[in-house]
Amino acid sequence: MNQENVEVVKHVADGVAAVTAIGTLMQMLPAFAAMFTIVWTGMRIAEMITGKKFHELLKRKKDEGV
Repeated sequence: MNQENVEVVKHVADGVAAVTAIGTLMQMLPAFAAMFTIVWTGMRIAEMITGKKFHELLKRKKDEGV
């Protein structure tokens, strides 16, 4: 998958996460949906703070033995 497609997928997932959060707050979706939103948002925040892709962060932690 090329970089442009990856960014499109990320934007779509961000939108889905936002809709999921709103739906959960309105008690229209189960708590599982809220967990998805929390995990996805945490991954995106980690990418923004470090400037690296999330899978690179996981690999680095794994290589360090943490």
